[in-house]
Amino acid sequence: MTNGIVAGTGSPVLVGRAGELAALTSAALRPPALLVVEGEAGVGKTRLTAELLARPELARARVLAGGCRPLREPFPYGVIVEALRDAGKYLPAAGRLSPLTGVVGRHLPELAASLPPPPEPLGDSRAETHRFFRAVRELLDLLGPLVLVVEDLHWADDGSRRLLRFLMGDLPPGTVLVVTYRPEDAPGGMPLGHAHRPATRIRLGPLEPDDVRRLAAALLDEPAVPAAFAARLHERTAGIPFVVEEVLHPLRDTAGGVQDAEVARRVLDDAEVPVSLREATAERMAALPLTARRITEAAAVLAEPASGALLGEIAGLTAARGRQALVLALERAVLVEVAECRYGFRHELAQQAAYRTIRGPNREELHRRAVRALAGRNPAPLVRLAEHSRKAGDVPDALRYGEAAADRAIDVGDPATAIGLLRSLLATPDLEPSVVDRLAVKLASVAANGVSQTDVITTLEGLLSDARLSGRLSAEIRLSLGLLLARQAGGLEAARVELEVALSGLGHRPDLAGRAMAVLAQPWIGATPLRAHRPWLDRVDTLITTASDTRLRLTLMANNVPSRLHIGDRRAWAELESVPPAAGTAEEQRQLARLYCNSADAGAWTGHHRRARRLLERGVQLAADSGTPYVVSTARTTGVHIDWLSGEWTGLDERALGLLAEYRDLLPVSSELSLVLGLLAGARGAWERAAACFAATGVDRPENAVTPVVVAAHGGTAGMLLAQDSAEAAAAEAARGLEVLRTKGVWAWAGDLIPAAAEAFCRTGGVAEARALLDELDRETIALDAPMARAVLADARGIVAATAADEPAAVRFFDEARERYDHLPAPYPAALAAERRARSRLGHGDTSVTGEFGELADVFAALGATRDAARCRHTSRSTGGSVPSRRGRRGYGDQLSPRELDVASLLSDGHTNREIAEVLFLSRRTVEQHVANVLRKLKVRSRDALIGVRAG
Repeated sequence: MTNGIVAGTGSPVLVGRAGELAALTSAALRPPALLVVEGEAGVGKTRLTAELLARPELARARVLAGGCRPLREPFPYGVIVEALRDAGKYLPAAGRLSPLTGVVGRHLPELAASLPPPPEPLGDSRAETHRFFRAVRELLDLLGPLVLVVEDLHWADDGSRRLLRFLMGDLPPGTVLVVTYRPEDAPGGMPLGHAHRPATRIRLGPLEPDDVRRLAAALLDEPAVPAAFAARLHERTAGIPFVVEEVLHPLRDTAGGVQDAEVARRVLDDAEVPVSLREATAERMAALPLTARRITEAAAVLAEPASGALLGEIAGLTAARGRQALVLALERAVLVEVAECRYGFRHELAQQAAYRTIRGPNREELHRRAVRALAGRNPAPLVRLAEHSRKAGDVPDALRYGEAAADRAIDVGDPATAIGLLRSLLATPDLEPSVVDRLAVKLASVAANGVSQTDVITTLEGLLSDARLSGRLSAEIRLSLGLLLARQAGGLEAARVELEVALSGLGHRPDLAGRAMAVLAQPWIGATPLRAHRPWLDRVDTLITTASDTRLRLTLMANNVPSRLHIGDRRAWAELESVPPAAGTAEEQRQLARLYCNSADAGAWTGHHRRARRLLERGVQLAADSGTPYVVSTARTTGVHIDWLSGEWTGLDERALGLLAEYRDLLPVSSELSLVLGLLAGARGAWERAAACFAATGVDRPENAVTPVVVAAHGGTAGMLLAQDSAEAAAAEAARGLEVLRTKGVWAWAGDLIPAAAEAFCRTGGVAEARALLDELDRETIALDAPMARAVLADARGIVAATAADEPAAVRFFDEARERYDHLPAPYPAALAAERRARSRLGHGDTSVTGEFGELADVFAALGATRDAARCRHTSRSTGGSVPSRRGRRGYGDQLSPRELDVASLLSDGHTNREIAEVLFLSRRTVEQHVANVLRKLKVRSRDALIGVRAG
């Protein structure tokens, strides 16, 4: 054991992990540092962490460690509080501590005596949360140099996740944060979402056969083991170090047995362990004295580290016999001291294997004892009490504790735990109809706040055909089903049907009927025309005006106000300004978060970029504090969209890809992220990647897609085709986008489509068609609050005027467009408008503008618009202008130059030299030279090694 970290393997040497250990050690010596160790159960994460902490280079660092548990209670900040319990011995005198650190004492009484008195409560839960986060950070700073270890992060409570995200954003200078987790058990595969700071990430996989052979030799204290034995051992254990150790444990006293190939083969075959540890664990437990076996079985049933007293109580032993039994179990290495005075199994797999050895009646009795032992705790561990009651066969108590645990999870803003508990309870056979009704209503009400919803949809669909559910509740369940389907790919049409059917049965619940109407009013869903949404918008407005309940009013506003912002309704911003900045209850806060975040999304689509960012910041804070992960997911996506619009592209594709991996099943999120990724790829000349991203937006299925995303994807595709001189195809693509736009009738979303459509029509001889389109856009938006639509109107009029050789008008319109874009702000289209203006003047013989192309090249390069920058440089060179050097030093040595970075990026997308030459407006010979330099500097032998790798 090292500072509470128990090494998961008994090998005297670390096998097959030298590179990983060196990488972690190197990073840990450069604090602040975030070290992430991921891998499946038993693969050696804990052992690697223990080895890191034992490195002499880290001898000066203090170590605090905490671990998460699978049956976690909805107790915010649990793992951090556990880690800080041992901090008292490192703290200076209380008089030398900041008063802020006293806040920690409220959550951790063990430290209260060592801390200043806590300051007076602020009376605001969000402010209290933020103050506690700051206090923890300050405490960690005082303890530095410090290594903070958080194990099994996949089981962390939501409060711990939020606190860790806060710390990762600004780690104290002397702190190294080490987290371990299992990707297969983490939400979306990433327990904290996308990385919040640069991290050293180590992915541990199973050992290779040679490493298993070395590990076996070390465990058996042999100079070497036969290759055949090692190969069979690897085959039977899949190379998981913990399983290797458990299989070999009975062989440690078998002198010379493994040297005989036949004996070795027979020993492995007879052990019958590789698929499951049950048999090996059964043998070890059978060899234990009765009392040691009983306390080991108690530990297996409890399934978490516990004190000797608690284990003895569950085992039914007196205090003296319990201590003796625990010592025997420890001596036989069946149990280990996981942390100070806390005992359990070395690994979850061992616990599960031991659990399966207990006969049914004995197992039920142990679970009943666990319920009695845990029931008196304050606060009661409701999740564990429910689980123990269920396994004891006590259905009433399992229901009582499980429902109470779900209620607690809802109260503290942990919808994921609540949803899981309620789904499990509803699966209980022979429930009374009244119980099914009660649980179903709770599940339906909390489901909207969660992120992972496929299983919930299945449960709700099953309830609608469940004879136990009363008829009066079917409409409520159908409403929740419709709300969830609206977030799923391919679910929009089904959602509308479910909501319309639900409405007919919600006469007794006008509040729920209002929620259904508010979703049916949302114009961005599917291909339903705006005229069909307007009656619903008006009906919901009436409900908002007459609602006396603040929660209901905010719930309806969170849908209707953004819907009106989307369509450019000038009254909507004033309505938003009338909303109180704070909420009285947690549920009101969740709805206020939705209102701000949804309004930010609408502002991003219509051109209110600055307003959108301010609203998003307010909404995200409210959502994070109130436990609304779905709102957080949509808000993070809106942030990516705003960054694209505002020209903040650095690292944007990496963030978008990370979010897409996390929220791939949520249609509003995944489609918008795919759009941004496509637009980024198009600006860089990565045509194939751009096309794939645009296709993933649902552009070919507008009836089951997010309409503004579809319109923008058509615009992005048309623009990409124009850049490849495919004007006819671009015009056809623009026409398809215009059909969606006209069918829907929301012209406030025209911004991403109109310039490409106008240019495509002009290039194909359709100047009159382009003029008619712009007249239509003018009529449809003149009375709207749609700044982007008015900006692109001026831009497109400039394109038409330039095509018609009306240079003065073109310059005037492009100047107006650029001014409007700058006001939003929208730097990328502003730069494009400036380029069009310069080209129009150049086309009329004004050579004084040649220098502008070099300047624009720098603007595009700073944004990350590789293709546009190259085009402007080419124009400057071909017209005799001087091209300013790109920012940065001239001598790049072994680092890639800006131009080589462009080439490397295109190489990573699989482009040929010819394609790169076309994208960057370079000669084939120049590209060949750049490619050679890239391969040399990146120390790779072939261009194939770069495919799929991001340059930069």
